[in-house]
Amino acid sequence: MSDKHMDSPDIASIRKELEKILSSKRYAHTLGVAYTAAALSMAHGEPIESAMTAGLLHDCAKSMHGSELVAICEKAHLNVTAVERSNPTALLHAKAGAYLAQHKYGVTDDDILNAIRYHTTGRPDMSKLEKILYIADYIEPNRKQLAELDLIRRIAFHDLDRTMEKILANSLAYLRTTDGQLDDMTIKTYNYYKQM
Repeated sequence: MSDKHMDSPDIASIRKELEKILSSKRYAHTLGVAYTAAALSMAHGEPIESAMTAGLLHDCAKSMHGSELVAICEKAHLNVTAVERSNPTALLHAKAGAYLAQHKYGVTDDDILNAIRYHTTGRPDMSKLEKILYIADYIEPNRKQLAELDLIRRIAFHDLDRTMEKILANSLAYLRTTDGQLDDMTIKTYNYYKQM
């Protein structure tokens, strides 16, 4: 295997554990993200094992109740914003997932943990792995049709920054049509990639 050495658990054991705790639909999405992240990592020169691990664990906390997610974040002394508190399942599963990836699944690689932590909101100046996971979550094959999805899937294998800007623009446009509040980090991330 050509990937850099990681002190993280075996991918096969993570998959078996997730199959037990996630719904079949969420598990299918998780596998789609993991394999899409692996393909993107090949195209962009990132370690495949890191991308697979991040993809498998990105939604490991998604099936938890909102109150459990808030409790995990508070236990870990993570800042919880008012917007996150009002929509914990959508927004806090990423922070809680990074915590679980480290403390339950034994992931010690900071890049993998940050990729999981920011796969929902993004953040300015993301690492290549962080961008790969964010994009894989959006373009994986099980994803329902979204605005410009075919275009975004094509450019993802050539230009991560342009792909980030397209996804963020479409996500913010969609969120503005719903009653959901916009997360400040997502807006900051979009403004960063808009200028790239």
